[in-house]
Amino acid sequence: MRRLLALFAAVSVVTLAGVVGAVAQSRVALVIGQSAYRAVTPLPNPANDAKAIAQLLGDAGFDVTSASDLNQTDLRDTVSEFAEKIASKGPDTVALVYYAGHGLQIDGENYLVPVDVDPKREADIPLQAMRLNDVMNTLSAVPSRMRIVLLDACRNNPFPGLNKTAGRGLAIVDAKVGAPGTFVSYSTSPGAEAEDGTGGNSPYTAALLAIARQPGVSIEDAFKRVRLAVHKATDSRQTPWDSSSLTDDFRFFAAPGTADVAKPVTSKRSVDEWRAALRGKTPEEANEVIVSDGTEEAYEAFIADYGRSPLGPVAREWLDRQRRMVAWKNAGLANTAASYRAFLAQYPDSDLSPTARKLEERLRNRPLPAGAAASGGIPPTNVALAPTCPCGPNAPAVMPPARKKAAPAPAPARRAEPQPPKRASNRPLREPRPLPYDDDDDVVIYRRGPSYAPPPDVYIGRGGYGGSYGGSRGGPYR
Repeated sequence: MRRLLALFAAVSVVTLAGVVGAVAQSRVALVIGQSAYRAVTPLPNPANDAKAIAQLLGDAGFDVTSASDLNQTDLRDTVSEFAEKIASKGPDTVALVYYAGHGLQIDGENYLVPVDVDPKREADIPLQAMRLNDVMNTLSAVPSRMRIVLLDACRNNPFPGLNKTAGRGLAIVDAKVGAPGTFVSYSTSPGAEAEDGTGGNSPYTAALLAIARQPGVSIEDAFKRVRLAVHKATDSRQTPWDSSSLTDDFRFFAAPGTADVAKPVTSKRSVDEWRAALRGKTPEEANEVIVSDGTEEAYEAFIADYGRSPLGPVAREWLDRQRRMVAWKNAGLANTAASYRAFLAQYPDSDLSPTARKLEERLRNRPLPAGAAASGGIPPTNVALAPTCPCGPNAPAVMPPARKKAAPAPAPARRAEPQPPKRASNRPLREPRPLPYDDDDDVVIYRRGPSYAPPPDVYIGRGGYGGSYGGSRGGPYR
């Protein structure tokens, strides 16, 4: 009994220390669970997932806003109100968004799906759903220390009218392109589909609930462990993915005596360096290492040395899909007919090929503005395909074509003013009498009148030239 009480006290101290360290930061979270879809079969687990994640984040010191089964209007309003909440907390805030439910990619763009949508064709989704880019840009527009977006949204496409043409899973969102301090996690790889799960939670959320509570684990190490746990739990069918531009470290629960500090800059390993690191390991051990790392270089090294093992085809499938999704992202960023033709030349029969052909034809038939043909085409205008706002610091500058300056038009000839008639006069002009002044007085300069002689009936006084009744220079006031 004494041992049990001592163990309970020790666990309480560790948990309390972690929560105190977390509360030192300003932390806010928005947790959304979309289960009760109306036009398609409801999803059983997102409501459970959202409830469990809200409890986890509350224990980690987050001020949590929970929302469930949101329609189109409510989803947009909820995100907008959450941005206001971030702004009220100040720029040192850590903002987290967790979304469980359906997500789709249409024309290379990711969408979060409200429960009241009923699309009959692809063109309905942009009108009825919410762009993931809009969520990301809304969070980036509010000054904050860190933005964390967790998406358990890669489930299968449930809409029959979209299944034949829409790509599978979600397209890549590169956190490194936007504002620094962003972390994005998918429940599975881009271009793949996640499982809803047969238990009370999805495989992704179940792993996150267990691993995030471990004290002192940084967020990036935590999601490496989540990646490996989900990969094992689904027999390699599902491997989570993330992208990070964090400059500070973050822990859901801090270990006693630790605090979040600036994240050290680590260099990426080359394929040869990974081959050296994996040498001597069994295929199972090497596979765990590369799955935890989740980089193309690690998978390429594994395939080079362990490609003939039973785990080789799974690694090769992951690498092929990752490279295809990177090529798809690059084609969308360029957004030209040539970029989609290049993608189709490399991947003519993928699930993204119908979308690539449609976009290539749309751009090929678009009329060019004047002067565009001479410059070799026009820059991409569909900025919705970019992962973040294209006006960020890393965006390429697009300069307009130089225009030849037109020669300035010659100034019109100035019309000469007619000179007033001169009249002869025998009366000499009188010089103005100078006034005495000293060094402290203002200097007054008296100017001569016109060089021509005035009419004989005009009186010339000491102050200059004027008519006998104060008339103008044109002659006496009559």
